[in-house]
Amino acid sequence: MTDIYRIEPLPAPLAPDRAARLARVEAATLGHYLHSGFVDPGIRPLTGGARIAGAAVTVQIAGADSTLLYYAMDRVRPGDVLVIDRAGDRTHACWGGFMAAVAKIRGLAGVVIDGAVTDPAAIVAAGVPTWARRTSAITTKLLNLGGGFNVPVSIGGVAVTPGDAVLADDCGIAVIPPSRVDALTEIALKDQEEEGGWIERLEKGETLQDLVDIRAMLEKNGTEGTGV
Repeated sequence: MTDIYRIEPLPAPLAPDRAARLARVEAATLGHYLHSGFVDPGIRPLTGGARIAGAAVTVQIAGADSTLLYYAMDRVRPGDVLVIDRAGDRTHACWGGFMAAVAKIRGLAGVVIDGAVTDPAAIVAAGVPTWARRTSAITTKLLNLGGGFNVPVSIGGVAVTPGDAVLADDCGIAVIPPSRVDALTEIALKDQEEEGGWIERLEKGETLQDLVDIRAMLEKNGTEGTGV
């Protein structure tokens, strides 16, 4: 590799049991109490219904070149989430049916691309959940222009360090430092279980006031009887 490439070692993977537990969490549940770490919602899933969790393996490639992506795809591991920083390019599609088939063979949990893809039907058929900004018929080429593998990147306004946990579903993409995964997973799963119990109580005739003392909250702030 020349000095136009920066190649770093693979990060520690997210253990399968931790990844499976995190994948039970809805991204929107984390949104109840976190205000940062959420990727720009313009990066959307190609199909609905998927939820993935895994360790981020990053690629940074710019413009019309995707040489380093080929290098990366021989090194990714089952369960990884490939995160591709296109350095602002939204014109050239670096991902399509061929790479999706390779991702399936490699066992990737999912792919997140801050840029364009091509061959959306083939990507969906390959079965590896993929998030991207848009589709494009203009593809990247093997131009050997440089890039980074397993380097810190920016995806949808969020800094991603290799090895960060990525949780992605229909509602969004959350990037979580590995040290926070277990605590956040525990809190989120309890919240989801509690919410399910609340729905059952409402179906039996209880009110929201029975679940949360909203009246006391309003009275505390002097809003009772004001029409607020």
